[in-house]
Amino acid sequence: MKNQKRIAVVGAGLGGLSAAGFLQRAGFDVTVYEQAPSFSRIGAGIILSANVMKALRRLGAEGALVEAGIKPHSYISRAWDSGEKMYEIIFDAASEERFGGPYLNIHRGDLHAVLEHVVTPGTIIFNSRLIDLKETSHSVRLVFDNGVETEADIVIGADGIRSRVREFLLGNEAPRFVGSVAHRAIFATESLRGFEIPDCTKWWGRDRHILPYFMTSRRDEIYAIGVVPQATWDSDAASLPSSRDEFLAAFDGFHDDLRRVLEAAEDVSVWPIYDRERNDRWSGGRIVLLGDACHPMRPYMAAGGAMAVEDGAILSRCLATFDEPAEAFRCYEATRIPRVADVQRISIENSWMRGPTDTDWFYCYDPCTAPLTPPS
Repeated sequence: MKNQKRIAVVGAGLGGLSAAGFLQRAGFDVTVYEQAPSFSRIGAGIILSANVMKALRRLGAEGALVEAGIKPHSYISRAWDSGEKMYEIIFDAASEERFGGPYLNIHRGDLHAVLEHVVTPGTIIFNSRLIDLKETSHSVRLVFDNGVETEADIVIGADGIRSRVREFLLGNEAPRFVGSVAHRAIFATESLRGFEIPDCTKWWGRDRHILPYFMTSRRDEIYAIGVVPQATWDSDAASLPSSRDEFLAAFDGFHDDLRRVLEAAEDVSVWPIYDRERNDRWSGGRIVLLGDACHPMRPYMAAGGAMAVEDGAILSRCLATFDEPAEAFRCYEATRIPRVADVQRISIENSWMRGPTDTDWFYCYDPCTAPLTPPS
């Protein structure tokens, strides 16, 4: 595609910034529109597996991410009651060589602090909430709530599960509550009063699970996310305040090693978990979706961010390869949908690394070199 095309990316999350970074390196004129007023160190932890890190290495971000986060010694699965070790994967020099990159835990705020530098200064326009898209025969007009109107040759919707771009493309359909909520907390390691824990452990219960892990190499901060069943979510809020007592009650009967961690939890909140029924239409006209905007993932495989970054890398390659947007989008969908479908299925099953697992197909993948599937 001719690189003078103007591309508007809606959403400055992991997928949007990755796509913008790759597209700028391919010579495209890219602007990213983000509804938040700025990036800040709030939120949660995130896991960046080797397939993600290989892509972010090409954006020049690997070193800063490793410095901000932690390369955990291992990932451990343990039984909820006995504490029996069900599975362990060691992350060392040998695994990095095999997978082609490291496995990293990091705070989302620290991740964003690095990723905002993978695009040229001035690329991100904050305080820009999309309210309208108008496609013409030669461009797309974007209208934002701050009064700004602009035109682009291509619009990339990277604006999450409640994507406004998706609404304009596919219609207004609410996400699906999956019948589970996530209790989340971030707290200082010193609250454990000397009790030592592994870098990353998932505790598997009959109908619930919980994953506490460190987010920095200093091991001074712990993120814990525990998923439990809940029949309904009746609030319009993105999250609600919870408490340490509620967190402990949700994992009553779990092994003492876990409960000692939860007894230190502070600032607990509870978040509904949503997804959508699979829809393989990711594009139309000059508009295309990536990440949770087209294939939201349940957070049970720690793969939602990975899929968004892979999307951005593959989409940028397709746009650089084909002159017509429709042809580029068909190649992107043909390349991405089979892999994404596998990850969605495993995430719904909540089976990833519960026991002995073939991880090579996931971690060894490199979206910057993987073959593109020709458009049909």
